[in-house]
Amino acid sequence: MENRKNVILGAILISFSAILWGFDGVVLTPRLGNLNISFVVFVLHLFPFLLMNLFLFKRYKLIKKLSLNETIALFGIAVFGGSIGTMSIVKALFLVNFQSLSIVVLLQKLQPIFAILLAATFLKERLGKNFLVWAILAIIAGYFLTFGFALPKLHEDQNTMMAALFSILAAFSFGSSTVFSKRLLQKLDFISAAFFRYGLTTLIMLLIVLGNGSLSEFENITYINWWVIGIISLTTGSGAIFLYYYGLRHVRAIISTISELFFPFSAVLFDYIFNNHLLSLVQWISAGIMVFAIIRLNSDNKKQQAKV
Repeated sequence: MENRKNVILGAILISFSAILWGFDGVVLTPRLGNLNISFVVFVLHLFPFLLMNLFLFKRYKLIKKLSLNETIALFGIAVFGGSIGTMSIVKALFLVNFQSLSIVVLLQKLQPIFAILLAATFLKERLGKNFLVWAILAIIAGYFLTFGFALPKLHEDQNTMMAALFSILAAFSFGSSTVFSKRLLQKLDFISAAFFRYGLTTLIMLLIVLGNGSLSEFENITYINWWVIGIISLTTGSGAIFLYYYGLRHVRAIISTISELFFPFSAVLFDYIFNNHLLSLVQWISAGIMVFAIIRLNSDNKKQQAKV
């Protein structure tokens, strides 16, 4: 009975985290569009990290226990998941200027394709026998989700195409981060891993904003910006990550995959509620096919790993 309660709690926490991410992508982060992208990513890591230090400062001693490979994995998480991935998705959201926000978020669901491919390459995990079929189906559905039946027009659809490419780059980066996380979490608990990820990402982004001169953006932060940054820092940012990983401890992968579907579904809902945007019939069908293909891809891959 206790185990069942933990599973239910875990699924609820993962679902709630996914809803928070959907709210962030559609409602919160686009409200920072007046600021430099690298600066936005910097402050969204800086403030949660400063807050974490109040409670987790004793965990710095764990860094000394990391091997070279584990240290490389930590850098990989910070570079791909924290820096490149986050900058890419923020750039994509800014490019569409409150248009097609749910499409940008949905394209992130291609992440498992890259995560599984990279795990097969670097961790020598075996691919599911139908991986190629489901991956191709998901990518084709992603195209129709973005452009419908029409061919993209280079001039009119330039921002949409760029946003789609940045969304796919974000999916690749977050998929890479997943692979590195598997390695690091063999040594660290998820709280320490998240703490070090935020710290190292903050340092990397500080170097970037110093290099491009955007640190002066502090002068341009509006009252609304501060509210949005505060909300993201406490809820949809670090808060959602901790809830997600806590929930992940108590559920099987297939339950996690289903619970995470609240992310794209909530993004579509919030995009309609706050921006009055609704997907067309073709986009709804494409989104459904893409999500179905990703679920099957995950399921087949887990079955293949169980046989090894």
